[in-house]
Amino acid sequence: MRINMQFRPCIDIHNGKVKQIVGGSLSDEEDYARENYVSDMQAADYAALYRKKGLRGGHIILLNSKDSKFYEADLEQARGALSEWPEALQIGGGVTAENARQFIEMGASHVIVTSYVFSDGLIRYNRLQKLADAVGKEHLVLDVSCRKREEQYFIVTDRWQKFTKQPLEKELFRKLSRYCDEFLVHAVNVEGTGMGVDEELLTLLADETEVPITYAGGIGSMADIEKIKNIGRGSVNFTVGSALDLFGGPLKLDEIVTKF
Repeated sequence: MRINMQFRPCIDIHNGKVKQIVGGSLSDEEDYARENYVSDMQAADYAALYRKKGLRGGHIILLNSKDSKFYEADLEQARGALSEWPEALQIGGGVTAENARQFIEMGASHVIVTSYVFSDGLIRYNRLQKLADAVGKEHLVLDVSCRKREEQYFIVTDRWQKFTKQPLEKELFRKLSRYCDEFLVHAVNVEGTGMGVDEELLTLLADETEVPITYAGGIGSMADIEKIKNIGRGSVNFTVGSALDLFGGPLKLDEIVTKF
């Protein structure tokens, strides 16, 4: 089954504000992140804009840990966005089998999960099954964001701070696709840099299109989006963060929407 390439918008929330950050800089210590852009708008404002443009499947990411003093502020922003356009946006950040259902009830179309499933360096298939049981496979997105180490991509967790022992491999996508509806993949090494996409990673993702995959990281120009289209053979979805005009970048949302 071939999946047509789509643009997926994003709303990243950190310390109670909509932001774009350099992915590899995120740290739980003092809730730090190197910022590319801090918005004066609320998450609900962005959700309203995405609704107006008909952009479904975007993701809301809560970038603070559940233990952070800012987590409730992040959550309040997310509630506003989900209320503005229910059943059209996905949400991730601190999702477990115990709380996943509440995010769906808040209006999320899907929950996005990483650290709960990829825990202590391993894949916890029992937790993955609990998640699928809690919300249904059709409401679950697995975030397999990765960083390169020793010439191989490894899944990273805890807001991209910790390496797991799990390399990103073709067989892994096939195993995990039995439990989820989509995959989200941040190329953390280039996330937030606008310095170009990770072509090697895209080549790996291009073969795994039975389940929709959204790529994020390094997009800085329309030429980068064309690379995603060509390398991904027109079937890998994409999201643009810091480079988008909504977040102070040069890429025009309306131009992207017109093309994709």
